[in-house]
Amino acid sequence: MRIFVLVLVCISVCSLSHSQDKPAASDTKNKPAVASVKPGINDNFLDPDLKVDEWIARFEVESREVYQARDAVMAACDVKPGDAVADVGAGTGLYTRLFSKAVGDSGKVYAVDISPKFVQHLDAQIKEAGNKNITTVLCTSKSTMLPPSSVDLVYVCDTYHHFEFPAATLASIYRALKPGGRLVVIDFDRIEGKSRDWLITHVRAGKATFRDEIKSAGFSLKKDVDIESFDENYFLMFEKPASN
Repeated sequence: MRIFVLVLVCISVCSLSHSQDKPAASDTKNKPAVASVKPGINDNFLDPDLKVDEWIARFEVESREVYQARDAVMAACDVKPGDAVADVGAGTGLYTRLFSKAVGDSGKVYAVDISPKFVQHLDAQIKEAGNKNITTVLCTSKSTMLPPSSVDLVYVCDTYHHFEFPAATLASIYRALKPGGRLVVIDFDRIEGKSRDWLITHVRAGKATFRDEIKSAGFSLKKDVDIESFDENYFLMFEKPASN
């Protein structure tokens, strides 16, 4: 009987010791998922019936500030032959084509978009033009899907407000940039009481909020560029630390 009792005690102690080595059930559960900051913001672009021609008519027209100011914007980006650039939110390819010309045959352009229809359009456009320095990338709502340390400049034009998970997307941009690489963000200056109703409804926050989010991701503000013809847009250039 004493031997039986001792065996039971030993089993109990061993079981207790083993259970203490395991994390509690609550510790093994995944942390709650981060919520989208603007649910549905990309629904139009994810629509399988998206008509690219309609978006070309909206994006590539003189009434759009970033189209009208494209030469000034490109000059401010200061892209050199041989550079690697990621056009995040490439859309119909307006700036992708401009960057392709600027970096030349020795450079590289990644045309990144969340819309399968836009990526298909870009692929066809690239093939027709015979561009050898452009690669399309279908991104996700949480990642640009760019290779690590692959680009000198990430260009985000009228697209930051479409980032549903800005912290995750910014982390992927940070990884993709080479040390000392630059991030250009052009977006709408959302000002309560001044901006038109569409802008107030569509864009979730103003310039200061977006700037602070980007700085929180590890970037430093390099400069706030004045584009003379901009009325609703602003141009911010950030930099990844050279030591990273």
